[in-house]
Amino acid sequence: MKSCPKTPLRKHSLADTLAQRLQRRIAAGKFRTGERLPTESELMRMFGVGRSTVREAVRMLSDRGFLNVRQGAGTFVAAPAASDALVEQRLRRADIRELDEVRKILEAAIVERAAARRTPQDMERIESLLAQRGEAAEAGDLERCIAADIAFHAAIAEATHNEILSELYRTTTGHLQKGFRHIYRDTACFHASQPTHARLARNIADTDVQQALDTIAVILDEP
Repeated sequence: MKSCPKTPLRKHSLADTLAQRLQRRIAAGKFRTGERLPTESELMRMFGVGRSTVREAVRMLSDRGFLNVRQGAGTFVAAPAASDALVEQRLRRADIRELDEVRKILEAAIVERAAARRTPQDMERIESLLAQRGEAAEAGDLERCIAADIAFHAAIAEATHNEILSELYRTTTGHLQKGFRHIYRDTACFHASQPTHARLARNIADTDVQQALDTIAVILDEP
């Protein structure tokens, strides 16, 4: 397979980044449906950004249906769309084997695009999470190891700079994480696969699409 041509990417603004962080908090239930969002000043302090960045991020999320801006009352978390709720319910009911199959289908597409599109900032996060994964595996801390493993792969998904692909992957693995707690009894498998994960990070850093695809295929075959 030939490497994908590197297409120019729109540099994500601070507002883009803030919108993604707020969206993840909403998805994680930290901001609940119907709850009033913190004020602009509070959000500025929480995330260390300016007022214009907060306003633009809120506008983005309002356009996407995540927030409702009520004049004079504040900004509130919107109820998820009916179609989103149905997908969420279906994922909750899914067999772990189905979820794992979906994850594996997504992995190749994600790795291919991440290797072509990653930024230096993406690589800093990927490598940091890789180190956390290795430290947790070495320490035998299974819960932390599972969390770091999923965060590592989610960071690769974010390096695609495709928000829909990234969110789909994060949602799928969020449900899969519960199953991992029943599958793994210790961190032995994570420790054994750490070198392969390190190779994947190098492939992505080198923008070597074909090698990244070969490495993720090995990872997906590992126990």
